[in-house]
Amino acid sequence: MGEEVDPHEFTREDRAKYRHKVRRSLDVFASMLREARFEFERPLTGMEIELNLIDDRADPAMRNAEVLNAIADPDFQTELGQFNVEINVPPRRLAGDENADLERSLRDSLNSAEQRARTVGAHMVMIGILPTLRREHMTAEALSANPRYALLNEQIFAARGEDLEIRIDGIDRLAVTTDTIAPESACTSTQFHLQVSPEQFAAYWNAAQVIAGVQVALGANSPLLFGRELWRETRIPLFEQATDTRSEEIRAQGVRPRVWFGERWITSVFDLFEENVRYFPALLPICDDDDPAEILERGDTPGLSELRLHNGTVYRWNRPIYAVVKGRPHLRVENRVLPAGPTVVDTIANAAFYYGLIRVLAEAERPLWTQMSFSAAEENFHAGARHGIDASVFWPGLGYVPVTELVLRRLLPMAKEGLDRWGVSATERDRLLGIIEQRCLTHRNGATWQVETLHALEAEGTDRQEALHEMLRRYLPLMHANVPVHEWETG
Repeated sequence: MGEEVDPHEFTREDRAKYRHKVRRSLDVFASMLREARFEFERPLTGMEIELNLIDDRADPAMRNAEVLNAIADPDFQTELGQFNVEINVPPRRLAGDENADLERSLRDSLNSAEQRARTVGAHMVMIGILPTLRREHMTAEALSANPRYALLNEQIFAARGEDLEIRIDGIDRLAVTTDTIAPESACTSTQFHLQVSPEQFAAYWNAAQVIAGVQVALGANSPLLFGRELWRETRIPLFEQATDTRSEEIRAQGVRPRVWFGERWITSVFDLFEENVRYFPALLPICDDDDPAEILERGDTPGLSELRLHNGTVYRWNRPIYAVVKGRPHLRVENRVLPAGPTVVDTIANAAFYYGLIRVLAEAERPLWTQMSFSAAEENFHAGARHGIDASVFWPGLGYVPVTELVLRRLLPMAKEGLDRWGVSATERDRLLGIIEQRCLTHRNGATWQVETLHALEAEGTDRQEALHEMLRRYLPLMHANVPVHEWETG
C-alpha cells in the first residue's frame, strides 16, 4: 500500500487510458506465463511486519515521520497511519537454521529501531490492533503524509458517495461512522511471502486459502477496538469494512468488495489478475509511458506498473504478487491474514507452521480443495477470526472440529513433513512447531491473553480505559522478552 505516487486529479481520459493500459498489460502477462519467463529455481521467502507507535502514556504516537528519520534504515517504511511503521525483512531461503538466523536479525533490527524511536518519544508495539486507540484518533489528520494515502482516501469516498459505517457485533457491539479510511490504519498485520513458479502458483494459493481460517484462529491478536471487546481477530471485519467502496445499494446488487477472500478455487495465477481487472474499477488510474508489449518483444522484462498498482488496490487475504528483480520477473503468494505480534518468536513459529503446511498441501496427489467447497474455506476464515483459538472449522473427512484438535491431530504432522521438504533443520522445526503445539494445548494466544488480562484488571475495580492502558503496559515487557505468548501470565 505504501508505494509512492504523486498528487493527482484524475480525469475521464485518465481512466480510459488506464483501462486500456491495464488490459494490454494483462495480455502481456498472459504471454509471459505461456513463455515461462519467470525466476523460480531458488524459491525465497519474505516477511513484512506492521508496527504501532505509542507514547510514554501508552497512547498512539502520531509521529512516524520523526521515528523513521531517527531509525534511518531503508528496511523501515511508512504505513497508512501516522502511528504505524513497517519493517520489510530481506528475502531468504528456508533451509537449515535460517529461521533461527531470521529471528535473531529481526530482533536486532527491532531492538535498534526501538532505541532510536525512544529518542523522539515513541515506542514500538507488535500487536494487531492498538488497545488504547480511540475513535477520536481516527481522523484525516492521522493519515501519513505519503500522497498515495490521501489519493486512496479521496478515491474510496468518491466511489462510495457517502460516509462509511463500520458495524461489528462481537462480545460487545460497535457501530461508528467515519468520513476517512483512517480506521484501516488500526489494522497492523504480518505478511508472509513465498516465491513460486507459474505452474505451482494455483496449488499454493488454493492451499493458502484452505488454511487461512486455521492461521487466524491460532494467531489472533486483535480482540479490542475503541474500547470494545469484539472478535478475537477484529482486524478482519474492520479491514473488510474500512476500505469498502460500495454503498448499501451497490452491496445489495452483489458487487464484490475490494477486501476479498475470493469466490472460487483457481487454476492459474492469471485467474486472479484477470478477476481484478474484470471486477474492480481503478482507484488510482496512473499510467507510465512504457509499452509492455514492445518491451517484451525486444526481449526485456516489462514492469507492468499499471497491473501491479491495480493489484495493490484489491486487498485479497492471499494476494498474487508480480515483481521484477535484477531484470528477472517472479511470482509470489502474499499471505496477509495474520496480525502483528505478540513476539518475534511467535511470528517465526507462525511462519514455520504456514510454510510447512502449505508445502504439503500444495504437493498432495489429491488436493484438499477438491474435497471442500470454496465457501467452506471462507466460512472457516470468519469463524477463526470471530472465535480465535476456540473456533471450530470444517475439514474434509472430519466435518466440524475444534481448530486446536485439528492442528494437534492432523496439521502439525503435515507441517513437520513440509519443513523437512524445505530442508529446515530438525532442531528449528521442532522448536517452532512446539510453540504452535503448546498454544493449542494451553488455548492461549495473543487475543486470549489480552482479554484475560483486561478482565482481571476490571475485576479489581479498574475502569475500562485505564485497564486497556495497563494491559498494554504489561504487554510491552513480555513482547520484548520474546517469550512465547502461551507462557505469558495474566496475573
